[in-house]
Amino acid sequence: GMTEMVRKITLSRAVRIMQNLFPEEYNFYPRSWILPDEFQLFVAQVRMVKDGDPSWKPTFIVKPDSGCQGDGIYLIKDPSDIRLAGTLQSRPAVVQEYICKPLLIDKLKFDIRLYVLLKSLDPLEIYIAKDGLSRFCTEPYQEPSPKNLHHTFMHLTNYALNIHSGNFVHSDSTSTGSKRTFSSILCRLSSKGVDIKKVWSDIISLVIKTVIALTPELKVFYQSDIPAGRPGPTCFQILGFDILLMKNLKPILLEVNANPSMRIEHEQELSPGVFENVPSLVDEEVKVAVIRDTLRLMDPLKNKRENQSQKLKQPAVKEEPSDSEPASPSDANPNPEAHLPSICLKQVFPKYAKQFNYLRLVDRMANLFIRFLGIKGTMKLGPTGFRTFIRNCKLSSSSLSMAAVDILYIDITRRWNSMTLDQRDSGMCLQGFVEAFFYLAQRKFKMLPLHEQVASLVDLCEYHLSLLDEKRLVCGRSGTSGGRAPDSGTPQEAAASAPLAQGTPPACTNSAH
Repeated sequence: GMTEMVRKITLSRAVRIMQNLFPEEYNFYPRSWILPDEFQLFVAQVRMVKDGDPSWKPTFIVKPDSGCQGDGIYLIKDPSDIRLAGTLQSRPAVVQEYICKPLLIDKLKFDIRLYVLLKSLDPLEIYIAKDGLSRFCTEPYQEPSPKNLHHTFMHLTNYALNIHSGNFVHSDSTSTGSKRTFSSILCRLSSKGVDIKKVWSDIISLVIKTVIALTPELKVFYQSDIPAGRPGPTCFQILGFDILLMKNLKPILLEVNANPSMRIEHEQELSPGVFENVPSLVDEEVKVAVIRDTLRLMDPLKNKRENQSQKLKQPAVKEEPSDSEPASPSDANPNPEAHLPSICLKQVFPKYAKQFNYLRLVDRMANLFIRFLGIKGTMKLGPTGFRTFIRNCKLSSSSLSMAAVDILYIDITRRWNSMTLDQRDSGMCLQGFVEAFFYLAQRKFKMLPLHEQVASLVDLCEYHLSLLDEKRLVCGRSGTSGGRAPDSGTPQEAAASAPLAQGTPPACTNSAH
């Protein structure tokens, strides 16, 4: 599900949910509208802000949903731009507020490509490479104006675009040219008195928060393929985070790539039409380390070798613990990684989990959603599953009848199904469930801020479901062998609670059920 999740529209929706809950924590992502669905909203909101502040002269950047390497991206000053009409008819896109005041180096705009290893989804494990790439524009930057909006080499940092500029500089040094290491940029900023630790801390925070926004739907994708209660394959992904530093050094998320280029060479034109591949020292320095150390971290035989190594060690010999993996017993060298550099990937989660766990509200909603999905392989909640969720969590009342619940389900599901491209199965998608959950939370806890309303409702649902699971544990399904306990909701729920019962529980009467 990663490729789907980092598409521009899906990413924007996932981050927007988090912005609704935690606006201050997620202000690193530009204000975005999804086209064509939100075109009228885009027009209305821009007009409203301009009416309130006539001096506001924004620029917007339009990015096709399925585009990559800068394909189809352009800048506009106003929603009435004629090019936007063409985009509305041709393909879905995201339009965002353009960052007009980026940090410049040598008068050039640049962005940062950071490599992030998502080592595990549950439990969540995130690593960030200690170095990345800085990709530079090839034309000196000026703030957007009608005269320079079409200057691609001035405004767009994409390597695939700027490589075609006559000003692009290939360099054998990591600190010069049109592509440099991020560490060389940090050194340069440090020499000017910039607090580099603060910059890194802000970037790490941005990465963790973005992954937290993506994981709920990734869990739904994952459970549709991997059976519950089984270990499954060792899945991992290297993501490419594209980040822009503003003039005030605040990092802004541009996009996330599920399949970042790992190429370590570039094409050089020897003569007209004749090209050869030339090694790129900057790419090699950063990317080889990322791939090598990802494989070291993910090595599935590592624990086995460590155990064998421990058995073979002489009892009298005391060795200091090491992060590097021991050799197989047949190896003469006790440490096959002794010749390798230290690992370039720094763990940031769960290392900093205490600081960020409060943001994982939608994750907990996704767990509720998955519990009531029922049929293996589905990613959408049917009307029966939604009713069971309401009933088991005790959310219906005199002011919210089950008939009103059905209407809520139909309204939200119909709207989301009209917006989504995936029509493989009918029902309520996770984002529709989150919208319904927000509505229920606002009804039940009227006087609180939204994130507190949602947190209170999640707590309430988890409490009622834990009581239900306890009841099943005590009753032990006696007399229901091969059947299902009352109020069990879905086959998946019933299966999920089965391993809880251990030993021989006391018998339960029907009245106890």
